[in-house]
Amino acid sequence: MFDAVPNPVLFDAFGVPTTLIEVLGFVSGALCVWLVARQHIANWGIGIFNCLMFIVLFTQWGLYADAGLQLVFIALGAYGWWNWVRGGGPAEDRLPVSRTGRREWALLVNAGFAAFCAVTLLLHLATDSTVALWDALTTVLSLMATYGQTRKRLESWWLWIAADLVYIPLYAYKGLYLTSLLYVGFLALCVLGLRSWQKDLRASEPAAATA
Repeated sequence: MFDAVPNPVLFDAFGVPTTLIEVLGFVSGALCVWLVARQHIANWGIGIFNCLMFIVLFTQWGLYADAGLQLVFIALGAYGWWNWVRGGGPAEDRLPVSRTGRREWALLVNAGFAAFCAVTLLLHLATDSTVALWDALTTVLSLMATYGQTRKRLESWWLWIAADLVYIPLYAYKGLYLTSLLYVGFLALCVLGLRSWQKDLRASEPAAATA
């Protein structure tokens, strides 16, 4: 289905043809992460566009779990957009940065492990994926991280950092060198985002204690 989508080659990256879809995914992805780090609401719209580009790209390269993951990202993006606009409640002008609680961590870890097993099995049985385990791992880490960002949980950045450390060699192995390079940039932006959100959280904690 996606083979019929026009996807012209623009240039060679590291000896591999780089298409328009991959470039659009590169630019919109980098912009999205930068906007998230700055807590800018526009990140959600840019992120949804980025997901559409990666659905096409990943399907063409046999990364089926990552392609399907983009559909979930779109749904989470819509929820995150609404949640950030709604803010923390009537007394808040925006949703504040917060930490992930123990109960929430327990639910995330248990759900993540179950999803990892299910996605790995599905990829082995229903697709020709050659990287089923790693594809499933990045899928689950990314879902957990995106959920955390919809609620502005600080620890979502650590989950993204873990996912990026797998994504970088995975995409290089599949020949998606520009996308692999993009995730190196994502990793750097995640570190900056983590530091920015930590600063906001530290600033808000004395105010919350006073209130």
